[in-house]
Amino acid sequence: MMKTRRFLGKLTAGLVAASLLSLPAYAAPKKDFKLAWSIYVGWMPWQYAADQGIVKKWADKYGIKIEVVQFNDYVESINQYTAGAFDAVTVTNMDALSIPAAGGVDTTAVIVGDFSNGNDAVILKGKDKLADIKGQKVNLVEYSVSHYLLTRALESVKLTEKKDVSVVSTSDADMVAAWSTADVTAVVTWNPLVAEILATPGAKKVFDSSQIPGEIIDLTVANTDVLKDNPAFGKALAGIWYETMALMSADTPAGVAARTAMGKASGTDLAGFEAQLKATRMFYKPADALGFVRGAEPKATMQKVAGFLFDHGLLGNGAPSAEAVGIEFPGGVTYGNAKFVKLRFTDTYMAAAADGKL
Repeated sequence: MMKTRRFLGKLTAGLVAASLLSLPAYAAPKKDFKLAWSIYVGWMPWQYAADQGIVKKWADKYGIKIEVVQFNDYVESINQYTAGAFDAVTVTNMDALSIPAAGGVDTTAVIVGDFSNGNDAVILKGKDKLADIKGQKVNLVEYSVSHYLLTRALESVKLTEKKDVSVVSTSDADMVAAWSTADVTAVVTWNPLVAEILATPGAKKVFDSSQIPGEIIDLTVANTDVLKDNPAFGKALAGIWYETMALMSADTPAGVAARTAMGKASGTDLAGFEAQLKATRMFYKPADALGFVRGAEPKATMQKVAGFLFDHGLLGNGAPSAEAVGIEFPGGVTYGNAKFVKLRFTDTYMAAAADGKL
């Protein structure tokens, strides 16, 4: 179950221009919508919902059509959304900020689905303490959540990326093979690669995302202007999501069948899928998601994320500070540039689901 959770970071001028030109200042009401998604434990429900007719059921309720499209390349799915080819996309909180938002595309998190709670890890070869990473080359997908996890791990032992380690950019597709070589002694990656590497002799997990809970967040976002002119789209997305959540989380034959199908579709089995669910804090109920998004954690997290992106030059050319892009939270609280708010965490649709008003 791979998900290339990486940043494009430095978008080409052409892509930015294309995204800005293809999206008007407002989106006219329409009936047909497209959602792009890619394989990861927290996003498998979208395809299952489409296959089981749940997407059609909720789209029909609101008199619209929703096409669910799988991308094998996660980054490309975000690019296509940013360019206006899709109305919604599954994305991490960091990628939502660094790609569409920093590129000028106003984006709203309709569903806060989960956060990584152990799926991402720092692994050392023949060493069992995080401090032993000092002086080592660390293989990871550069500018990804793995890169972010590394910086947070280093902070916990008073080390820094610039002074104490050397990052080696490595594709997720090459990570296991790289680990098998004598030269690679430290990696940061995500499941199922974590499980595969930890099964090899000498591999020791020294830090994981459960130690920074709530910071690697998986979202379903939509174009803000599209939502503004088509609120039925947001309601349908919430209805689809929480009906599927209730189904897949049930301790029933139907729930087992759902998890089995999702596991198979992602390249594993029921046991493998459920193991990854255990390392993921899924918000199965809308009330749980509301409690999280309305709390202080998301704002604190996004400040850390913005700082990471700014330090690595990923908030756009000429960004003066980590506050270059405004981020809005429920209740109208804003971090960053209030005149350039381009990423929004809304509780509107999750609250409607929690209140039975969809």
